[in-house]
Amino acid sequence: MTQHRCWVYGDNVNTDVIFPGRYTYTLHTPGEIAAHALEDLDPAFAANVQPGDVIVAGHNWGCGSSREQAVTALKYAGVEIIIAASFGRIYFRNCINHGLLPVECPELHTLVQTGDVICIDREAGIITGCNQAFGIPPLSPSAQRILDAGGLLPMLQQHFEQVRVNGGSHNGHSR
Repeated sequence: MTQHRCWVYGDNVNTDVIFPGRYTYTLHTPGEIAAHALEDLDPAFAANVQPGDVIVAGHNWGCGSSREQAVTALKYAGVEIIIAASFGRIYFRNCINHGLLPVECPELHTLVQTGDVICIDREAGIITGCNQAFGIPPLSPSAQRILDAGGLLPMLQQHFEQVRVNGGSHNGHSR
């Protein structure tokens, strides 16, 4: 079980607010991207977020475009988990593909405030905060494998390395 400081936001926070579109093609390094995370919604976020902090949000977090920087900006800033009442569909999948855990929890955002600390037990699948416990919905086996590998690209790199080492066989079978 680990403790996490919360950054709490409301409903319908779109990808243009999470990572401003004006930087999409001008910033390239993780540090540059992280420095602009949530700047139009919460100018204090990028300067004060710490590794292990979590986002707790309302409904439809990450709606809008499919801009991956809206996920990577938070990941590069040290956020490992986003807990929201609900997610934009593409944003949810982008989280998994980049190794950032998206958790749907409809109640939590109404109970905590920015700066509150919650506990997360990923193995047991439980979030505790405000003297209440909330379940973490399980992901599909394929989504969990991607997260366990650190994201889609690391999972594919591991897979192709195994194929290379095993002489071109796939899952133990010849092609």
